[in-house]
Amino acid sequence: MKERTITRREFIRLSVLTAAGAVAAACVQAPPAPAPTPVPEATKAPPPTPVPAATEAPAAKYKEAPMLAELVKAGKLPPVDERLPKNPLVMEGAEGIGNYGGTWRRCFSGVSDYWGPTKLHDRAWAWFDRNLNLRPRLLESWSVSPDGKVWTIKMREGVKWSDGKAEYNTDDLAFWYEYELLNKKLTPTPGTQWRDPDMTVVKFEAVDKHTARFTYGKPKPLFMYGMTRGGTGGGATIAPLPVAPSHYMKEFHEDTTSDKAKLEEDVKARGFADWQTYYMQFARQWTANPERPLVSAWRALGPLSTEMFVMERNPYFFAVDQEGNQLPYIDKITHRLFENQEVKNLWVTNGEIDMQYRHMTIADLALYKSGEAQGDYKVLLGIMASHVAMQLNLSTKNPLLNEFFNQRNVRIAISHAINRDQVNQLVYNGLLKPRQYSPLPMSPQYYEKAATAHLEYDPDLANRLLDEAGYTQKDAEGIRLHKDGVTPISFIVEGTDQAGTPTEDAALLVAKDLAKVGIKMTYKYVERALYTEHYSANDIEAAWWGGDRTVLPLVPEAIIFRGVQPDRPWCPGWGFWYTDPTNPNAVKPPDGHWIWTIWKIWDEEIAVEPDPDKQTAAFKKILDIWAEELPMIGILGEQPGVIIVKNGFKGPQAGMPLDDTTGDEQFLQAETYYWDDPAKHTV
Repeated sequence: MKERTITRREFIRLSVLTAAGAVAAACVQAPPAPAPTPVPEATKAPPPTPVPAATEAPAAKYKEAPMLAELVKAGKLPPVDERLPKNPLVMEGAEGIGNYGGTWRRCFSGVSDYWGPTKLHDRAWAWFDRNLNLRPRLLESWSVSPDGKVWTIKMREGVKWSDGKAEYNTDDLAFWYEYELLNKKLTPTPGTQWRDPDMTVVKFEAVDKHTARFTYGKPKPLFMYGMTRGGTGGGATIAPLPVAPSHYMKEFHEDTTSDKAKLEEDVKARGFADWQTYYMQFARQWTANPERPLVSAWRALGPLSTEMFVMERNPYFFAVDQEGNQLPYIDKITHRLFENQEVKNLWVTNGEIDMQYRHMTIADLALYKSGEAQGDYKVLLGIMASHVAMQLNLSTKNPLLNEFFNQRNVRIAISHAINRDQVNQLVYNGLLKPRQYSPLPMSPQYYEKAATAHLEYDPDLANRLLDEAGYTQKDAEGIRLHKDGVTPISFIVEGTDQAGTPTEDAALLVAKDLAKVGIKMTYKYVERALYTEHYSANDIEAAWWGGDRTVLPLVPEAIIFRGVQPDRPWCPGWGFWYTDPTNPNAVKPPDGHWIWTIWKIWDEEIAVEPDPDKQTAAFKKILDIWAEELPMIGILGEQPGVIIVKNGFKGPQAGMPLDDTTGDEQFLQAETYYWDDPAKHTV
């Protein structure tokens, strides 16, 4: 580790720092990047009738990709004018009008990595412009009643599903509402997007084929934020969202199929224990069932379980550029399976990755920079919302660890025991900033108090706090004992990053720091699917997964701050109880615990408040609790995010926010990305 660290640091100091600094400067100066201090309009409740002038279709005749024009000429596809909606969405790319054709090469780590391909087109009813303002996308417009309880949406007339057999209209919304949202097998407990705080489900009404109304009993000012993602209908483990092709899905649904016996046979033949699992994890899931129609820009040519997952343009995609060219520009996207980090990095430096942020790490910046000439690419830096952080499971089933983790002094002691500057220098070349998990400075919810709480490296204070918490006895190796006087304090931190990664390096350094104050921590790599199984069963002691969603934390309903995003498992059992008390792994929090206050503030002050300034003020009450209680142990943040961009690949910009909420490197809408010379990039 020492040898590798010296190599990284010396390389950056002597040959990369100037170049990286120039790129970082571009991060700040790039016109498309959101300014770090002004409050983005995106945090305000969506305007009543946002219909930007750009959504008006060009007067010129629409044009299409050459590969589709050939199909039209052969009579295998309708003309482009018949495939587009009456009023197509007009997208403006960051680098202007593009060129048709070419293949975009990416990599992925396996079936459990389905969010990588998904984010390429997982944008739904609305999306953000470059300044983080909310704009209509799949919808044509929306309006909301003055009291915030009634939302009326206007769908684009003529948007077709990728199979060309049906239109996306209120028939699909009605099917979703009756047969998916209200179906207890598929949706045991509707998400907060579709219910009031008292669990009453939203009322749905189809006004006509292209107009629908959603009525709540309480104000729902964040409604449209919940439909920025989900353009594929939701993942395999997510409650269904209203982007369901009813003409196709009805044959897979036990209440609407025309051949129930055949459906039951298919469930068994595909190895599913019950129909609902089959419906959610196969029939509805586009990465498993490539026949499922979509409304996004690319469709799968096979299941994700292949070594090379290929996506090809959707002939019926509903958007065009300013000159009437149907999008997307790029014909195909490939995702190549990599087995380890060394293989992935070899592909990068060999020039076999065209544009990707996912799986690229800042610790490999020197390697990536050194390979730019050979690989014919450049390295851009974005702004990552994620944090280097450790989650202690406050709802763990282990009674001794449960008692230990739930003492405030213990969490504060652990925070002060960590030498953040050392982790930053040795693992991340000093490019990050010590901070607790909290909104970034570019966020309108930024709060200095939450970002800087209990950061100082002070092992003496850590030891004193642990003593005061009652953990004074130690074993022969200097490890403190639990209050039973027998059991050493030891816990396993699970992570999905393999040996030799910066994550493991950082975790090992923290483990050494904790050992100095008498706590044994062990980092353990687990495959993503197994990690998911563990946190889903609340069968995890601690985790190492950096918290993200810190650019616009209110958009995803502050799910990490509320403890309801279980893959950041600082309290998965409590989160299960809050969202669905019938969950067999749900754990009711202790009476009077501060988690109840967080939930109360969200339910009664933020989720029903239409005024964005009052929303932010209330959210800072939650951040006050985080600063006092340290639910998660934050270590470092404000990390530059590495984006590999092949020379000639147009669209991505330095300074882009890199957050799950805004689609990571797809923030500027991948449909507008293109090659300057597509003929050189066909596979």
